[in-house]
Amino acid sequence: MFGFLRRFRRDDKAIEASHSEFSEPLTESQAEPGEPPALAQDAPQPSIGPVPLSPPQEGEPTQTPVGRLWSSLRSKLARTRASLTEGLASLVLGKKQIDDELLEDIETRLLLADVGLETTQEIIADLTRRVSRKELKDPEALLEALYEHMVRLLEPVAQPLVIDPSKKPHVILVVGINGAGKTTTIGKLGQRYALAGHKVMLAAGDTFRAAAVEQLQAWGARTGVSVIAQGQGADAAGVVFDALQAAKARGADVLIADTAGRLHTQGGLMEEVKKIKRVLAKLDPSAPHEVLLVLDASIGQNALNQAVQFNEALGVTGLVITKLDGTAKGGIVFAITRKLGLPIRFIGVGEKAEDLRPFVAREFVDALLDHES
Repeated sequence: MFGFLRRFRRDDKAIEASHSEFSEPLTESQAEPGEPPALAQDAPQPSIGPVPLSPPQEGEPTQTPVGRLWSSLRSKLARTRASLTEGLASLVLGKKQIDDELLEDIETRLLLADVGLETTQEIIADLTRRVSRKELKDPEALLEALYEHMVRLLEPVAQPLVIDPSKKPHVILVVGINGAGKTTTIGKLGQRYALAGHKVMLAAGDTFRAAAVEQLQAWGARTGVSVIAQGQGADAAGVVFDALQAAKARGADVLIADTAGRLHTQGGLMEEVKKIKRVLAKLDPSAPHEVLLVLDASIGQNALNQAVQFNEALGVTGLVITKLDGTAKGGIVFAITRKLGLPIRFIGVGEKAEDLRPFVAREFVDALLDHES
């Protein structure tokens, strides 16, 4: 069931109920002949003002911890959800048949949310085909079909990042442009794996920005995670090499290496990341075990272009899509999935450490479309 449809129905019922307070006729016994009818003394006086939303109805699910988690994610994705669902209730409710207006409106909303032209065309073509085959009997069935199609698109890429205990350490190389939230993501990952019982070390490989080194050291101090760092301008490959040596010597389970932020169009800087990969392979031929690309969802289609370029240059093995809480362009997740099919390991929906969440396809689409499974 879609929450925005349920709320729309409740509002209608509440308004109808308030109108009935004024429209109910008085019987003859309630008024003396020749006198104007009067309200009974103990009758409740009608309130003038906004009609409140109805309270939860009997039989509705209560807020379990999982429900609270879903509610939290729903609030974090409010901007994209609004662009997708705003006004759909008025189009859907009251209609008994699916018409071109509804399909066109859904198509427009998908495009505005940066779902992408190809992905949108695929979704609309599937819905149109099912309508023509009379598989979808009404507009609400159409929305359910849209929901299931979106879940099916994302389920294959919802793959958690699993630490391989046979790799000592499991090396995660984190890449991305400046401003995507790369260093912050590394700090949050370090905390996540440390709390899970892993011995974690961080490598401050972004030697172009002194602030990046300081930021990573602050995360390390906060979470009790060791950080290997050198001064600004040091050779990034050398820093990561030293970090891997130290991680092996100390028996670390996980090494997460930062790299300097760079644009996907800067070939020279991309070569430096390739150098880091080669240097790591000298100590461990299988390293890095994960090349994690951090993408900023708020830049929409540019994030897709970055993913294509980084993947071609470095062989990306997983994605973290950040800043989904501050954008109406969260649909870019679908465009990236259709284009590349890369595993989405985490999504970022806020500043707190717990706002870096493992990506779960159905949970994501539930929050995006205000759907309750």
